[in-house]
Amino acid sequence: MVAVYNGVKVFSATKAREREALGDRITDWLRANGGKVEVVETIVTQSSDREFHCLTITVFYKM
Repeated sequence: MVAVYNGVKVFSATKAREREALGDRITDWLRANGGKVEVVETIVTQSSDREFHCLTITVFYKM
């Protein structure tokens, strides 16, 4: 089955406190769109180097 979408929103954070709040940022974005957004897929990506750890959540949606 292929997911059909017409929008992509990327949320990312490198600092620990920002990573902890990432879920709240996504929830706020969904609420701000007043139910117009239907999430069809999400991809969670983690990357790091010597100093930073980056968490990225990519949300594929249709309106």
